[in-house]
This record gives sequence, structure tokens and C-alpha cells, in this order.
Amino acid sequence: MAILSIQSHVAYGHVGNAAAAFPLQRLGFEVWRVNTVQFSNHTGYDDWQGQVFEPAHIAQLIDGIAARGVLGECQAVLSGYLGDAALGAVILDAVERVRRANPAALYACDPVMGDREQGLFVRPGIPEFLRDRALPAADIITPNQFELETLTGRAVRRLADAVEAARLALALGPGVVLVTSLRHADTAPDEIEMLAVTAQGAWRVATPFLALDPAPNGAGDALAALFLAHYLKAGSQLNRTPEALERAAAAIYAVVEATGRAGTRELQIIAAQDAFAQPAKSFAVEDVS
Repeated sequence: MAILSIQSHVAYGHVGNAAAAFPLQRLGFEVWRVNTVQFSNHTGYDDWQGQVFEPAHIAQLIDGIAARGVLGECQAVLSGYLGDAALGAVILDAVERVRRANPAALYACDPVMGDREQGLFVRPGIPEFLRDRALPAADIITPNQFELETLTGRAVRRLADAVEAARLALALGPGVVLVTSLRHADTAPDEIEMLAVTAQGAWRVATPFLALDPAPNGAGDALAALFLAHYLKAGSQLNRTPEALERAAAAIYAVVEATGRAGTRELQIIAAQDAFAQPAKSFAVEDVS
């Protein structure tokens, strides 16, 4: 079982592929990592070193993988932060090539654009590219609350708004919308939620809100990978979305909890690895269809 993961990479810490690849591997997947950037550390620090790779370089790497004749073994393509729309076009081309080799392969798109604290932090044109081209091609999308609002133009003030906005996102093309970092008027003050919506239903899970300062980068990257892995591993087609939601929520909570105990701003991906498969704590999934 292989996943092609096209994301950023850091040598120190855990964001992008450095947050996504190990959870996927720990859950039994081969990961073909294509790094769109290579930095010393994530850009939340005061300084970093490294470079952004040109889209042509990324296309060459994918050509090299395809030349091995292995695209038919790929179960999914996972993408995250885009430096520019030209890179997005390369990713969509890779998705097409993988699907030609394996029509059952999925495309999971984490439409990274911004958050409530910072607003948009991507180049002009990226939100439009994600809405108009990436979402129609995707099977799974994993926006945070701010990104869901940006993609759909629907403000989320209550849980019902979130469900409606997710259904608007479904209408753009994907089969599964996982909304992360969800907090609204109905959310308990000491909790944070995730919401998964498909054409068949909507499911919510709440976990304790751990207010780390500074908040660690990369949690969304790890969560997208964890949800995709558990979605692929779920046995029942009918229950795979709520099952993947429950398992991913427990796993990412364990990672953030371990990060808080360690007193670091870097996700404790390695320390919390046992929770990827067998979390010590679980959280009930509620049907909110």
C-alpha cells in the first residue's frame, strides 16, 4: 500500500511531509515523499534556511517515479501547502496519472490557505485554484474552519452552519469534507471539534482544547495524513468516514497532549506514535446529520 505525498519538508521539526509521512508509515503505508520545499525548520521561527523547489523539479520527480512502473500501486495522493498555482497544476497532473494506473486511487487535498488568527497567508490565486480546480478533483478535503468559510463563502457561527458549509463544499466535488479546528457558539469552552460530512451523513467529534503557547505547527498536516490512513484502512464502506474521524481525532489529540507535556513547540510525532494505531483515549463520534 503506497501513498504519494506532495508537500513541504523541514529538516528540524514536523510540518508538511515531516509531519505526515511517519504517521502514514506507522500505519502500514509506503510513502513516496515528494518535497516541494526543503527548509531547516518551519517558518514560524524567526529565521530559516533552505529553498523552494520549482514546479518543473517536482514534475521531474513524479516522472521518475512513474518511470518505475509503480503508479498502479499507489492508493492515494496527498497534498498540502501550495507555493503557487503552477505547483497545483503539477499535483493535479500527478493525480490524473495515478488514477489512470489505478482508477480506485483517492486524492486527499488539504486546502491550506490560512487560519482565523492570521487570515490568508498564501499567494493571490491560490484560493481560487483550490476552489475551482483542486476541490473538483479531490475525493477528500480537510479544511480548517477558516478555510471552509473561504472556500464556500459561508460564515460558521453554529454547528448547523458548519454542516451547511461542508455540504456546500461537497457540491464543489469531493466526497468527504473533514473540517478541523472547529470552534463556534455551540462548542463547549474547553473543547475543540472536528466535523466530517459526506452525502450519507454528518458526524462530529469533540476533544479537550489544549491551549499550547505557542501553538505547534504541523498539526493539520499530521491530521490530514491520519484521517486518510484510517479512511483507507476502514473495513466498512458504510462506516468508514465516522470510523476514520474517531481514530484520527484520538491520534492527533495524543500528539498534541504529548507536545504539551514536552513543553516544546514541535509536534511530538515520534513520542505519540503508539496512539496512531491504539490510542489510550478515545472520543465519541456523534451523528449530526
